[in-house]
Amino acid sequence: MQKKPRILVVGSFVMDVIAVTKQVPKSGQTVYGTAFQMAPGGKGANQALQCARLGADVTMVGCIGDDLFGETLLEMPREAGMDLSHVMVRKGMHSGIGHVTLEVTEHTAQNRIVVIPGANQTLQVDEIAWLKEEIGTFDIVLLQLEVPIEVNRAVAKWAKDAGVPVMLNPAPATELDDELLSYVTYLTPNEQEASQEMHLPLRIGESGPRDSDLQEIAAALRKKGVKHVIITLGEYGSAVVKENDLRYVPSVKMPHVADPTAAGDSFTGAFCTGLTAGLSKREALAFASHTAAITVSRMGAMPALPKLEEVLALMEEREFQEIDTTKLDCLK
Repeated sequence: MQKKPRILVVGSFVMDVIAVTKQVPKSGQTVYGTAFQMAPGGKGANQALQCARLGADVTMVGCIGDDLFGETLLEMPREAGMDLSHVMVRKGMHSGIGHVTLEVTEHTAQNRIVVIPGANQTLQVDEIAWLKEEIGTFDIVLLQLEVPIEVNRAVAKWAKDAGVPVMLNPAPATELDDELLSYVTYLTPNEQEASQEMHLPLRIGESGPRDSDLQEIAAALRKKGVKHVIITLGEYGSAVVKENDLRYVPSVKMPHVADPTAAGDSFTGAFCTGLTAGLSKREALAFASHTAAITVSRMGAMPALPKLEEVLALMEEREFQEIDTTKLDCLK
């Protein structure tokens, strides 16, 4: 049996403050909300926790503030057995905050998020210099864009030099420099991020996204050194583009969509876990789609992320047999 995968995540911790409403207010307008809750999250912590709940051995590097939210943000990762010894506490600073407006209608749930980075943006390269020697002990490295870009650039270079694949989830959308992209093995933008970051259109028609737009974006990314481009497309699933080969991976439909907040993080974490556990890329994508489907059926970020047994149960319920689940025994 393959060994349990070791995954490194360098990224953010964010406490989500969630207002649920039937209608997002327009400029100058006030509307009533229907519910309120707080839930721990942050793109880095979400992806790390998803990997850990699926059974991977996860080390998390990041920063929290010394406020009330800081300790709360560590509770679920600690329960999942993550190595948090490299999470730093910033005195006199607040932890990252995510202001989430969740518009829930009869058929859909859509979110709008404002992130206040707080302590996340204080992470410095010299504080994580130890990784340069240790990074080769990991099976994959996960990065996002809620910590300073120079940190991501340094970690990605160290990983590439050590022969360790790098997954970059380029969110929130921002300008990506060519040096960082040259170190990236897997890139998982959503449709808005892919279009915005490459300054290319991604048009969605009645039957879904335009193939030609997807191929043009992926070609531009490959020219910058990215080996594998996976564009997540919400209800349309995801698109894997390699040279002239475009393949869609369908989304897994659930009876009810409660909150899409951590869907992309769940997908990314599950894909990396499945891949390092021994699944093929095709199998890992299907595994990720089933994992993310459970996540969107629940409220909150970290609280929504499923465990391995839940994902396996959903695949069995849907009679999905395109994954050799014995490859996942190392995660149990």
